[in-house]
Amino acid sequence: MRAAYAARFSPDDPLAGLEVGERPDPQEREHWTTVTVRAASLNHHDLWSLRGVGLRAEQLPMVLGTDAAGVTPDGTEVVVHGVVGADGHGVGPREPRSLLSERYPGTLAERVAVPTANLVPKPPELSFAEAACLPTAWLTAYRMLFTVGGLTPGDRVLVQGAGGGVATAAIVLGAAAGLEVTATSRSAAKRERALALGAAHAVETGARVPARVDAVVESVGRATWAHSVRSVRPGGTIVVCGATSGDASPAELNRIFFQEIAVRGVTMGTREELAALARFCARTGVRPVIDSQVSLDDVGRGLARMAAGEQTGKIVVVP
Repeated sequence: MRAAYAARFSPDDPLAGLEVGERPDPQEREHWTTVTVRAASLNHHDLWSLRGVGLRAEQLPMVLGTDAAGVTPDGTEVVVHGVVGADGHGVGPREPRSLLSERYPGTLAERVAVPTANLVPKPPELSFAEAACLPTAWLTAYRMLFTVGGLTPGDRVLVQGAGGGVATAAIVLGAAAGLEVTATSRSAAKRERALALGAAHAVETGARVPARVDAVVESVGRATWAHSVRSVRPGGTIVVCGATSGDASPAELNRIFFQEIAVRGVTMGTREELAALARFCARTGVRPVIDSQVSLDDVGRGLARMAAGEQTGKIVVVP
């Protein structure tokens, strides 16, 4: 089968480690199912893998990708939940949690094998491309807003870095759920896009927000951390799912403890949350924002666009 994979590590130029070519078909395994991939989507996790984060040299070549939607051998349309080992399905009882493309081959391929329990029904209302956007960025945003952030209609949320997959999902989901969303971006075009997607306010990165927020969706890290801490209300929550601009420094600990700000981490979400998110999209008409689509053979162009921060929403790969 054709697949996009990390052939070598390249910390400074991740795309130099990318290759697209033939890889072995998934092996049959008890309690696992091989899915024919109809669409996948890109995440910053793919770039980190190419840099060598979370992988060892002896695991190479490793097929990239954590997100997919496709068809099982019996014709069932499914969304793939990319977290393996969190609940013990399909793996040993002591196996630690991992994402597809960390321990097992990922989704940027014509076929991918996953624990059968990781398959969530794809609502017929969603296309394969739309469904393929849900398992990482949109699931993470859903968990950040509603499970960990505990936000309810009327609450205020600050979404840092409008344009990225998680940030775009948080804007759309938050607006659909009745939250007052403030988005930030250095780009005027991305701020305008955030308003069009439902944000109530869009400000330049680091600028004063209209009002202190109940929670912050933080995926940028160093470039926005101090602003996140200043913008959340006393007793509010900063929910962190990544640090695309690097680790936060300094940590603003004085402000965090004095104002009793909670800092919570999120990595994707549960299978049940993914199913709930899919139903939410089907019932409300909310759809993932797709920036562009590329073929599997042209996945390097999509990764380059993401690495440059040029996208708004998800980049979909069609095998």
